[in-house]
Amino acid sequence: MAKNSADTPLMQQHRAIKQKYPDAILLFRVGDFYETFGADAVIASQVLGITLTKRNNGAAASSELAGFPHHSLDTYLHKLVRAGYRVAVCDQLEDPKMVKGIVKRGVTELVTPGVATNDKLLEGSSNNFLAGIHFAESTAGTDGPAGTKKSGNDDRLGIAFLDISTGEFFVAEGNIEYADKLLQTLKPAEVIFQRNFQRHFKELFGSRFYTYTMESWIFEEAYATESLLKHFQTHSLKGFGVEGMQEALVAAGAVLHYLKDTEHPHLQHISSIQRIDREDHMWMDKFTIRNLELLGGPDPQGSSLLKVLDHTVSPMGARLLKRWLLMPLKDVDRIHDRLDGVEFFIKDPTLRTSMSQHIQQCGDIERLVSKIPVKKINPRELLHLARGLQHTDGIRQAGETFPDGYLRQLTDRLDPCPPIVEKILATIVDNPPVAAAKGDTIRAGIHEELDRLRKIASGGKEYLVELQQKEAERSGISSLKIGFNNVFGYYLEVTNTHKDKVPSEWLRKQTLANAERYITPELKEYEEQITGAEGKILAIELELYDQLLLSLQDYIAPMQINGHVLGTLDCLLCFAGNALSYNYKKPVLHQGRELELKASRHPVIERQLATGEAYIPNDLLLDPATLQIIILTGPNMSGKSALLRQTALITLMAHMGSFVPCDAARIPLTDKIFTRVGASDNLSGGESTFMVEMNETASIINNITPGSLILLDEIGRGTSTYDGISIAWSIAEYLHNSPHAPKTLFATHYHELNELENKLPRIKNYHITNKEVGNKVIFLRKLAPGGSTHSFGIHVAKMAGMPPSLLKRAGEILLQLEEKQVGENIGDQVKKLAAPQAGPQMQFSIFDAHTETFHTMRKILEETDINRLTPVEALLKLQEVKNLLK
Repeated sequence: MAKNSADTPLMQQHRAIKQKYPDAILLFRVGDFYETFGADAVIASQVLGITLTKRNNGAAASSELAGFPHHSLDTYLHKLVRAGYRVAVCDQLEDPKMVKGIVKRGVTELVTPGVATNDKLLEGSSNNFLAGIHFAESTAGTDGPAGTKKSGNDDRLGIAFLDISTGEFFVAEGNIEYADKLLQTLKPAEVIFQRNFQRHFKELFGSRFYTYTMESWIFEEAYATESLLKHFQTHSLKGFGVEGMQEALVAAGAVLHYLKDTEHPHLQHISSIQRIDREDHMWMDKFTIRNLELLGGPDPQGSSLLKVLDHTVSPMGARLLKRWLLMPLKDVDRIHDRLDGVEFFIKDPTLRTSMSQHIQQCGDIERLVSKIPVKKINPRELLHLARGLQHTDGIRQAGETFPDGYLRQLTDRLDPCPPIVEKILATIVDNPPVAAAKGDTIRAGIHEELDRLRKIASGGKEYLVELQQKEAERSGISSLKIGFNNVFGYYLEVTNTHKDKVPSEWLRKQTLANAERYITPELKEYEEQITGAEGKILAIELELYDQLLLSLQDYIAPMQINGHVLGTLDCLLCFAGNALSYNYKKPVLHQGRELELKASRHPVIERQLATGEAYIPNDLLLDPATLQIIILTGPNMSGKSALLRQTALITLMAHMGSFVPCDAARIPLTDKIFTRVGASDNLSGGESTFMVEMNETASIINNITPGSLILLDEIGRGTSTYDGISIAWSIAEYLHNSPHAPKTLFATHYHELNELENKLPRIKNYHITNKEVGNKVIFLRKLAPGGSTHSFGIHVAKMAGMPPSLLKRAGEILLQLEEKQVGENIGDQVKKLAAPQAGPQMQFSIFDAHTETFHTMRKILEETDINRLTPVEALLKLQEVKNLLK
């Protein structure tokens, strides 16, 4: 922007500050308003719905202008940030009354989606993470002019996650797949990385995230390490268990630099850094998280496992439960600790109720504590924090009665911080205002001068009456009055009748027609006191409040530990409540390979059933030694997908430390859950339904382990019938013959796969039962041995509302097909394909010597979309062609 000589000093100051923050909307404090100018004003008016005006200082050029009252900052700030803008808040750094000329101004905070402390920008049940990614130069080249970098999945990345609103700081290292998994799990509000990797980042992770790029020197190892050591004030990082994680620590150092860049210097609440170790948690890829609808499906109003399980009573518990859900444990001892804790709370309902009430009254300790260093905690929140610590003391005392073990260790870590509780309660009034700047925050008896000034400000009338009586008696002027005006302040008024009685030390200030007005040294002193009392009272209160906040700094770390412990207890109490309400049972986790579920139920679907309707439970056994793979067939809508999902969800819940919807469960320690469920596409990414299906299936095949649980639903349905059956068959064979022998549930409509039971020893056929009554089918939803040969597609079409004439014709055709199966069906052909062949193999040919029907057949085939054929439709077409050949 060229300098305009006609600009006012104010606009020159605005330009100088704006140049430092060119990519942010600058909210410029002018008096009682925050103003925006130029392009910022245009954006602000559109996003905030405020009036856009023109300012013209007499020059030829005019500038757009839009503003709002300063007290509305919280209302408007979050709207701009949620719209995806960085916002620089520029405040007056001096009192305008004390300054001649232009007031000094500066940016006091730069707010971005990942660096938000405003309550309106945060959700209580979710973390608001800022993520930093370090692409190691040695393993991943930069985006050159020609964009030559193509990265493999083995590139090692460092990644850090910081929630400035809670102080939680995590670091991790791994390949691109692991980084993608963490990004999907923790869902950062903003991601920062090196500027020269912009194209690379988009290739790897798409455009799902709000991103910001920084110069490469910020990602130098020496600089990042120095930033971390300086922040934590330590000689090394060994105490945090992150030593040697160079790539991750570079990302963490860059995050700290970014906070400094965005004017967040007060970070005492970021008191530790923790590693996220891939080996500590069960692996679920992004497809599995989506397919199992852990956090919700395509319908935001729909149910999910999180909604069913989350009955926590505190924001700390809600945030932690979400992490437990997406990052289940693999350490059997830690899982048993949680399960035993849940069992303990189930057995003592009085204790459970008492603990939940205490935790609920504590509020969001983590986020309240994070407001202390930046002095954004208001008096009401401070009082709430103190009362929360009193409830923490109640929980700790209850914990002293617990037997030795995990729960006792948890409660022993609680620190009620009695000195600060006492100090807060002794300093802050019982019903403080929402902001310290409003005054009336500090109790009486804390500060002698404050009490004296308050007495002057509140007891002014009494004082004046006393003074009037005293001076009237001393002077003998019975008609003496005390008055006030804006010119002379307080005065004594004497009528002309008593002029001669006025004491010599009184000083005349004004003469009226019938009276004279005087002041006395005592009255003048009182005037000065009462005039400045309110300002002095507020200044003293704010100083005392700041001193109180300063005295809380040393207790930030123990209060954060309290928050984490209370969140953990909240989750365990929640699991105990769920177990009692929903009839969940304690699972047995073991180091073997067998998965055995008795009367298992789907935790989400059973909560959606109508009142009085019971979920049909099922037993299930998977054993890599004898029954490694179940080929599951059955009618449409009979419950095959539900059975697959509930097996995965039960396994997942057990690894979280939750009881499960079964009468009994023996669950092996599982390191990976893979699912391929349903049909979806990624057309915007250039991928068809079948391509997405194959991508997800390839991810499974290439990452299986002996401890994996694999759930496949309708593999091969996105392509032609021959292709689909061939792929599904070969996948089942591959999994069976794999040395890892992963436990697999394979639901399919390809009934031809039932033949695998006769060829491979650890594959068994099961089906979901049904009952036909007349022309109707009743789904019994029970699992039974043996394969099914009927999909009841016509019945489902009827339920969907297909015209009766169409359904009648489909029934006639199906009956003909079933009665007149001539020659080999598709299943017979696939069996031949699957069997070892000697000599050259011949391709199927449906065009025999029937040249007289060739044109008819070609027309039929040209009108057939092979990619969309179901097995039944394929049989129909095959029968039609055979009839022509006859």
